[in-house]
Amino acid sequence: MKILVTGAAGMIGRKLCERLAREGKLGDAAVTSLHMVDVIEPKPPEAGFPVKTGAADISQEPAVRALVSDKPDVIFHLAAIVSGEAERDFDKGYAVNLDGSRLLFDAVRRDHQASGGAYKPRLVYASSAAVFGAPFPEGITDEFHLTPLTSYGTQKAIGELLLADYSRRGFFDGVGLRFPTICVRPGTPNAAASGFFSNIIREPLAGKGAVLPVSDQVRHTHASPRAAVAFCIHAATLDTSRMGWRRSLTMPGVSVTVAEQIEALRRVAGDNAVALICPERDELVERIVGGWPEKFVTRRAQELGFKAEDSFDAIIRAHIEDELGGRLRV
Repeated sequence: MKILVTGAAGMIGRKLCERLAREGKLGDAAVTSLHMVDVIEPKPPEAGFPVKTGAADISQEPAVRALVSDKPDVIFHLAAIVSGEAERDFDKGYAVNLDGSRLLFDAVRRDHQASGGAYKPRLVYASSAAVFGAPFPEGITDEFHLTPLTSYGTQKAIGELLLADYSRRGFFDGVGLRFPTICVRPGTPNAAASGFFSNIIREPLAGKGAVLPVSDQVRHTHASPRAAVAFCIHAATLDTSRMGWRRSLTMPGVSVTVAEQIEALRRVAGDNAVALICPERDELVERIVGGWPEKFVTRRAQELGFKAEDSFDAIIRAHIEDELGGRLRV
């Protein structure tokens, strides 16, 4: 099985590729090659099969067509401009998040048609809960309408529609994953408006200060990086006949307020960690996050086998196990 991962230098992409390399298979099929692509060349993991890496701008058609020229069996399309940057840079957000996705989908379509329909890969598309917009019901179901209140959310919603249409036409077999906020993200802060959700946990666990730019009453839904990779793997092996033509799913997660996040941190790491969080309100971040949904009813995804953590304490412990060697630093 040949696999292509766009956005492979990002957190989810990197961890996904590491898992594929470690396990050597996707479902019951052996991985025969892995192609990792991002705007900067990703670092390949050690693997028992060939791993190709490269840098590519997915907003450019020749680069995108080259990515699918060897006809990968599974494509994980994770490349995107993050929410905060997409809101600040309108042109860049649409060029990458919308045009890049359309170019990739169309490159697959062309190869499908050129093969007489023989080429039809599974395509897993990273969407976002930002496709929904306020006002919200208490719990958002899969039937809730898409009315995004950010450019990023709009770009992802359009991508979902394209994914469904190209799947309906038989060009590929698509599954869209509306990720909740992935927390706790390893590494350093990025430009995502949601980054502070991770910062207020990751930095104190490392003995560092963290800024909280919103009220502690902000509620949001989270899943760990470990769960996000599992979502991708399951989407790539799922029997899509069970989905019909509604090809995008809201992933499960843990809905908590920031205050509840902080109390979970206190239970896991103690008062010294919590004391490193410094409130400092940011109007732009508050506006963006204020337009996001808080809680989801993910019955459909769960019935299809998608799973996440059942508490925020478990999300913190997953970060400690996966990124800190199981040891606290505070």
